[in-house]
Amino acid sequence: VAAPILGSISCNFSNHQSDTCTMEGDLRIHGKSATVYVVSVSTYRPENSTIKLRPYARKWEDQVMQLVREVTVRSSPPGADDDVIPPECSVRHDVPAVVFSTGGYNRNFFHVMTDVIIPLYLTVREYNGRVQLLATDYEPNWIAKYKAILVALSAYPVIDMDSEDTVRCFPSAHVGLESHKELSIVPGLSRNGYTMASFRDFIRSAYSLQRPRVAPVSRSSGRKPRLVLILRRNSRQLKNEADAIAAATELGFEVVAAGPDDVSDLERFSGLANSCDVLMGVHGAGLANMLFLPDNATVVQIIPWGELKWPCRHSFGDPVAPMGLRYLEYEVTADETTLNETYPRDHAVFTDPVSVHRQGFDKVWNIFINGQHVILDIKRFRGFMEQLYQTITTE
Repeated sequence: VAAPILGSISCNFSNHQSDTCTMEGDLRIHGKSATVYVVSVSTYRPENSTIKLRPYARKWEDQVMQLVREVTVRSSPPGADDDVIPPECSVRHDVPAVVFSTGGYNRNFFHVMTDVIIPLYLTVREYNGRVQLLATDYEPNWIAKYKAILVALSAYPVIDMDSEDTVRCFPSAHVGLESHKELSIVPGLSRNGYTMASFRDFIRSAYSLQRPRVAPVSRSSGRKPRLVLILRRNSRQLKNEADAIAAATELGFEVVAAGPDDVSDLERFSGLANSCDVLMGVHGAGLANMLFLPDNATVVQIIPWGELKWPCRHSFGDPVAPMGLRYLEYEVTADETTLNETYPRDHAVFTDPVSVHRQGFDKVWNIFINGQHVILDIKRFRGFMEQLYQTITTE
């Protein structure tokens, strides 16, 4: 009788973003029970024989993590007297497995990029396509929407783990995804030295984007710098969008308006965004489409009223420079918010927004994030856009 292949398992629960386990040896994955069996572990300890984790990179948000299916990793000691009898293999693979979730905030483009796609790239890219992806909380529409990226990461179709009664065996596996920070990669934390610049090169390749870099537009050439304006249709709408588009057009921009239906078609919209010199929008997930811009393009974030500069910069300002892009912001004044229709000007919402922040995140969310729209002061906005035009053009 051949000696058992001794396996190993290593887990990291100290990362703020995600829990992960990596393992090698005799690995057997049963999808329907969401269980990974690691057979004959050389470093086996009874207290660590059963490990549970949710393979989604937003572990500090309890509410969303409860929507992610829990995966169990069960290890057994070398020898014949195992407490856990692992099932026999139905299918054998000669490539590593990576288990992740397509659940969570799976309809929000910012969260998909932050919580799934960038972590997938960090975890999977090193295999150059020779890796099998297995998804819990499998969502067919999600898989279809991000097909170009998934195909670029793996040569094999993503397996719907939840519906699988098959026992698939692998030589190694990752459960959970490496993750660093929102919409960002920290090169010093990447074991392969990946950066946001390398990730954007990958994205450009996946979508066959043709424009790697923006060059300043000569005003004498007759060409206009192209600006894509991301329009929201629920909270934080730009209520006078027609006036804003007219002002930008009069100053010399070619403006392309993009609503939710436009940005949802990634195959088309990625190319449109890549053709632009500027991407602008009110704070929200649509700004994550900056990933498709050519290098040296400009991202303009319109920050709503309510002392939101820090959180807005954290999500969509700080990530810009590592992508090779430029960042500007237009901070809305008290005169440019529809909160004037709900609260008197002597209310703390206007006189002391920080006091609202002290009442907790739910209060901030309901008032400043989901409770207002923006009505630009067109004269003020025009001055801002004129400065932007001068910055990105030459004589």
